[in-house]
Amino acid sequence: MVDIYEDIRKGERGAMISIAAYLILSTFKLICGYLFASSALLADGFNNLTDIVASVAVLIGLRISRKPPDSDHAYGHFRAETVAALVASFIMAMVGIQVIIEAVRTLFERKETAPELWSAGVAVVSALAMLGVYYYNRRLALKINNNALMAAAKDNFSDAIVSIGAAVGIVGAQFGLPWMDPVAAFAVGLLICRTAWEIFRDSTYHLTDGFDENRLLDLRSTIERIPGVEGIKDVKARIHGNQVLVDVVVEVDADLTVMEGHEISDSIEERMHRKHNIMSVHVHVEPKS
Repeated sequence: MVDIYEDIRKGERGAMISIAAYLILSTFKLICGYLFASSALLADGFNNLTDIVASVAVLIGLRISRKPPDSDHAYGHFRAETVAALVASFIMAMVGIQVIIEAVRTLFERKETAPELWSAGVAVVSALAMLGVYYYNRRLALKINNNALMAAAKDNFSDAIVSIGAAVGIVGAQFGLPWMDPVAAFAVGLLICRTAWEIFRDSTYHLTDGFDENRLLDLRSTIERIPGVEGIKDVKARIHGNQVLVDVVVEVDADLTVMEGHEISDSIEERMHRKHNIMSVHVHVEPKS
């Protein structure tokens, strides 16, 4: 369990790097967006502001989840990061809708002047910087097996793609197509709303104890192959923050001693930890009739 909390602490470092990157890039994009009259770059800057909220939510969730179990939270506080992500999804959706409304308003104003080409360079530089943050967080997430940080890394990657899209819209506006800039801003708003929906969907799925059926079958297959297990009457699993909790009812030879049944339970727990990195497994042993 100590290793889990240490891994969470490492995950906080990745969240803080994301926050720092978003603070710098959002400020840079918003200033340049106003100076160079680029709706797409402004939308991209607002997108990064929502990403700050999401990254702060991940950081707060990770810090709360490091709190040890107490009398009110016997399973620990690992779900705090999921709740924080759910709150962030609502904030992101509100900003995404606002960006879409502003892009539509700009489009119908029939703006004839194209944004300056420098704004495209800003978008490209920002995309490269965010790709660097993505690769760092992705590598760290894989190393510590942290789903929350991996989600943040995927958000970093989508932000890099959004910046590239903004650059395309700005460059297109240079060729006599000024409508491409607000259209790119509209697309950015849609991407913000899509990311918010995905975070909301995943968060509610985990908070309502949803669990992938194929992954559950994989866990069941692992348990079935353990010596001494003659059948499985029931197996359930749920996501608890970054951890997986498993409950399984196995059937064993009715003539086994209590000690032998206990050893089978230990084997199940050890195999689930080693093969699937699952720390909490509740095993109930029943005699095979």
